Amino acid sequence: MAVGARSGHDEPEDRPSSNGVPVEAASDGESPGGGSTAAKKPRSFWKELPLLIGIALILALLIKTFLVQAFSIPSDSMQNTLQRGDRVLVDKLTPWFGSEPERGEVVVFHDPGGWLEDTATPEPNAVQKFLSFIGLMPSAEEKDLIKRVIAIGGDTVECKKNGPVTVNGKALDDKSFIFAGNSACDDEPFGPIHVPEGRIWVMGDHRQNSLDSRYHQELPGQGTVSTDEVVGRAVVIAWPINRWATLPVPSTFDQPGLNAAAAAAVPGALGVAGALPLVFWRRRRLTRGHTAG
Repeated sequence: MAVGARSGHDEPEDRPSSNGVPVEAASDGESPGGGSTAAKKPRSFWKELPLLIGIALILALLIKTFLVQAFSIPSDSMQNTLQRGDRVLVDKLTPWFGSEPERGEVVVFHDPGGWLEDTATPEPNAVQKFLSFIGLMPSAEEKDLIKRVIAIGGDTVECKKNGPVTVNGKALDDKSFIFAGNSACDDEPFGPIHVPEGRIWVMGDHRQNSLDSRYHQELPGQGTVSTDEVVGRAVVIAWPINRWATLPVPSTFDQPGLNAAAAAAVPGALGVAGALPLVFWRRRRLTRGHTAG
């Protein structure tokens, strides 16, 4: 016999229990045992908002501390690569894994001491302090600089009047990145300078408008900057949008022979390492000969 479908408006039918006694269907919101099964109401957006803001602030602090941080360009010393008012993003992650600054990179570093002593620091308001704290604005209290790495620890760097900058005897072709019309160093020739290990020699791309390593040779470090002071490498111009660009290393820093000093030391070290076993073998034979005699 065919059974018709029941309407949703029919009265609920009794269901037999395990002992054969009919059990009435539970009313809305109650289970057969009398417990409530009504779904919990979701929390309102306004109650969730403080939690979301807290999570966002924690993430911003973590990103600022370990990943990237925004910095504002305060001067014209890096023109035309960087313009006053540009916002750059600085990679802070790779230094945590032992990465050292390389030649040609644009880096942000703390004042090594005495470089910005005559530069006035504006007093930030509460909003600026907060945005700086979470990394959405550069710090207004820390004195940071941005320059290009020209030489690293172990290099010998030099620049004579009317001449190019040389690193380990190799001339740099800097026309692709220094300010148009600038000379390599005519305003302040220098060198030769041997850069100690763990330090870097930096110069601005606007050579005639940059108080860089050349102008601080009387200070401790003789114009070089400790790598411990380096915040990180500037990798991209993030603002304004029409200035968006990456900051690659110019090709002149990849020219063959720039690492000549380091390369020259390798054969010598290999020669010494190879000679040691021969020396020990010869001494051993001589010792045996004297013992036998």
